[in-house]
Order: sequence, then structure tokens, then C-alpha cells
Amino acid sequence: MAKLQPEYVTVFQAEDEIAAVTSALGASFAGGIGVTASSGPGLSLKAEGLGLAVMTELPLVLIDVQRGGPSTGLPTKTEQSDLTQALHGRHGEAPLPVLAARSAADAFDTTLLAVKIAVECMTPVIVLSDAYIAGSAQPWRIPDIGELPSITPPRGSAGEEPYARDAHGVRPWVTPGTPGGAHRIGGLEGEVGTGRISYEPANHQAMVTARAAKVQAASRLYGPLEVVQRCPGADTLVLAWGSTYGAVRSDVERRAAAGQNVDYIHLRHMHPLHPDLKATAERYRRVVVVEMNEGQLAHHLQGEWACRVESVCKTTGQPFTTEELAELWN
Repeated sequence: MAKLQPEYVTVFQAEDEIAAVTSALGASFAGGIGVTASSGPGLSLKAEGLGLAVMTELPLVLIDVQRGGPSTGLPTKTEQSDLTQALHGRHGEAPLPVLAARSAADAFDTTLLAVKIAVECMTPVIVLSDAYIAGSAQPWRIPDIGELPSITPPRGSAGEEPYARDAHGVRPWVTPGTPGGAHRIGGLEGEVGTGRISYEPANHQAMVTARAAKVQAASRLYGPLEVVQRCPGADTLVLAWGSTYGAVRSDVERRAAAGQNVDYIHLRHMHPLHPDLKATAERYRRVVVVEMNEGQLAHHLQGEWACRVESVCKTTGQPFTTEELAELWN
């Protein structure tokens, strides 16, 4: 990207992960959209900056290319072990939307949705990729600009309070230097509406609740729940996410051809979950979750839904194969 020098894009090589995330957040503070990327250990280092983005309610996109861990781990091998960190790995009550790409081509649509959510909901967003996707190539038609979904920033006037909220709980985005404006956003808790520093217990509770509600409301931008495969009379639902898509799709198609009817949903929206997902899953006798970790999505769903799901997982640094999946569950 630095070689291409695209118009309206500034490329900056920071000295470390903390500088990268806070510089990207500074770009958003100034009225742009900051984007930063890393892998699992870098995500850990960026956690404090993400917390600042949550508190200031500024748009930011962080792309995490997952690899085998922990620590340096398997730096050239694939894994999906950063999900729990992406969902919960920040100080305090700091929820944010988390999306996952399923292929090299899908990474474009997923990242575009992440930018739309970040801007229209004034929140940081994490996009989960992994080493398998990062090393993949796939035919992809470059879309016409007119085909892309619109992104509408919540622009406000200098006279508006910094934490005034619209019907979806989103605050206005007024850039520094706007004539007549005075900014009151930062890492300290702000008063409801005004943004003045506040240590009042009831105010902190109200702001924590408002930030969480705003993130939950981001699901309005998702669109319909996509079911990859439907089979007549299926009583088993397979759930997967990320780069497992190709292997899992081939596996469920093979099972359907052999008379084992299973339905399949591949998740893009890790948090908040798609609003129709729970009701859909409850219609099945059996829910099987396939992922390249030790059951992080399965544990998350069981916590959210208070119901049992079956976990099919591995952490070998290698992607699933269809032959493996045929042996791992029936």
C-alpha cells in the first residue's frame, strides 16, 4: 500500500503495536477512519488502545491475522485462538463488535462491513482473519463503487454535546477545529451528554450501559442470516467461522449426498451474534461447532445461550481437511 500511495490514504509505519493503534485512533479523532493490523501477540499489546477507543467512542478497525500461539508460538501456521481475546481481552467493561472473514475474497466484504459499523456506530471493530486466509489467493471481481453499501457518518454540529445520542445510541462525530466547538472526550469517564469528567457512580453505570447497548444495536447493519446449506428434515446444525469454510462446506455437502441431512451456517458476526441465530439454532436437536482452537466459540455460545453444543476442534497449526471432519464427528 505504501508503494501504491492511494489517494486519501496515509500509510504510517509505527515503532510498535501501541503506537500503531493509538496513531490510528488519532486519525479517527481527526475525522478520518483509522485502521491497524497485527497478529495475536500484537492484539494483546493493542488492548489498551482499544479500551481508549471504546471510552472515547471513536471509529477504529483492527485486523487480527491469527496464528498458532501463545507467544511467538507457530508464527507461520494458522489457528483461530484469538476469539476469546477479541471478545473479552480489554480492561473494564469494553464491548466492541467482532467480525470474521471466511476467505480471501470475503475479507473485502467483511472489512467493508467493519468500517461501516465502526463509522455508523462510533466504535472500534475487530476483524478476525488467520494465516490460512492471509496466504490464500482467490479470483475476485473488483466491484464498481456504485455497488458498494453507503457509509453515513453521524456528523454533528459544534453546538451538540459530545455524548448526545441518537435513536441507536450513537454519539455525534465532530472533528477538532470545528468553529465554535470544544472537545471533552478522553480516557476518563465522561458525564452523560456533556462529556465532563465524572466520578459519580450512577453516571458510570449509565455510560457503561449506553456503550454496551450501542454495540448490541450494531446488528441492525447485518442483513439476513445466511444459511449455507439447508436439508429437508435436518435435525443437526453445523456452525463454523473463519477459514474453516471450504472444508466444512465440502464436508456437509458430502454428508447430504450420503443421506445425512445437516444444515450449515457460517458465522461472520461473532459479536454481537446475529439476532436470528439463537432462535434458528434452537430448532435443532443437535448443534455442532467446528473451529481451529480448543472450543472458544462453543464456550461462548454456551455462555450466551445456556445450552449445550458439541465442539469439534483442533490446534495443530494446519487447516481442517474434509477427510478429517468425516472422522471427527458423525
